[in-house]
Amino acid sequence: MRGQNPVHQMNKMQTFCSFAIIFVGFLFICKKKGYAMKRIGLLTSGGDCQALNATMRGVVKGLTNNLKEVEIYGFIEGYKGMIYGNYRLLTSEDFSGILTRGGTIIGSSRQPFKLMRVPDENGLDKVEAMKQNYYKLRLDCVVILGGNGTQKTANLLREEGLNVIHLPKTIDNDIWGTDLTFGYQSAIDIATTAIDQIHTTASSHGRVFIVEVMGHKVGWLTLSAGLASGADVILLPEIPYDLDKVCAAIEKRHSRGKKFTILAVAEGAISKEMAELKKKDRKKAMEKMLEKYPSVSYKLAADITERTGSEVRVTVPGHVQRGGSPDPFDRVLSTKLGAYAAQLIVNDEYGYMVATVNNQIVKVPLEESAGQLKGVDPNDQTVQLAKYIGISFGD
Repeated sequence: MRGQNPVHQMNKMQTFCSFAIIFVGFLFICKKKGYAMKRIGLLTSGGDCQALNATMRGVVKGLTNNLKEVEIYGFIEGYKGMIYGNYRLLTSEDFSGILTRGGTIIGSSRQPFKLMRVPDENGLDKVEAMKQNYYKLRLDCVVILGGNGTQKTANLLREEGLNVIHLPKTIDNDIWGTDLTFGYQSAIDIATTAIDQIHTTASSHGRVFIVEVMGHKVGWLTLSAGLASGADVILLPEIPYDLDKVCAAIEKRHSRGKKFTILAVAEGAISKEMAELKKKDRKKAMEKMLEKYPSVSYKLAADITERTGSEVRVTVPGHVQRGGSPDPFDRVLSTKLGAYAAQLIVNDEYGYMVATVNNQIVKVPLEESAGQLKGVDPNDQTVQLAKYIGISFGD
């Protein structure tokens, strides 16, 4: 058998290379033009808030407007759905008309980060189960909406090799690395309205009113709602209060002819005596206090009555602060955050939180943000200016 002509072999090789180059170029162009299929997971974790649906809508609209083919899989009830493979394929109809709808159309649940590495009651490895469901669906990315605990698990999944994007959700506005979280402004509106309504009955009866605002560890919501509603005293977890100074603020108003006083109190507010205890002792003291009082506000009310003789009433808006429709500000913010997340996905950029910094939407590496809490600095300008106009923080 005669050997093949070297020139002929060379021509065949050149032809093959040319086709390969054209094919790779075609794939590149397709990807740039959005012709490549993307499979995206969505989940909402932790406590609900007003703008979860609006944010998911922003993500999906951004993807469908810039990709020819996309499949969206919603994990039902947050990480629980991703762990146990409970999901459903979502269509564009699912995201129609939900801009103003509160809550979350795919449900949520709390899955503590500290338990993620702990097998469930049947011995299931939760992290491995989430990875398996991710690969089973051949996902390109999972978009995770949630607060601090949710973000820590999102970063864990990133470390495990999954493509992740986190969107910062919490009415507490306590996520480090972003100026704002969606849900925060809507909750301010509700808490402010609650305190506004208290003013009329407080002034009519000449009473001291405590309005307990959500916020176990940070006081951004209480600070903003207290300022917006004209509260006379604002108590935050970051600024332990002195009961004598709280009572002095109330008596000072009375001495000036003001018959009522409004206190905006974060549910995690703490006295100086309690703050000075070691963590273990503080926990025991808190447990003992809660055996007698429903919350710190009721204990504070009893203490004020004992010291001043004032009639004190406590109002707790509670989960109302999480409910209802997102306000216009949150609708705009959520749409921008969702659209930016979609942009990252189209560009294959993963491992980020989508944040607001100096009024711009930016990406922040998850490893830089996860695990950090953004509390109120006692020296924050807002606190100092509030003090300048006479608001007491009990310190």
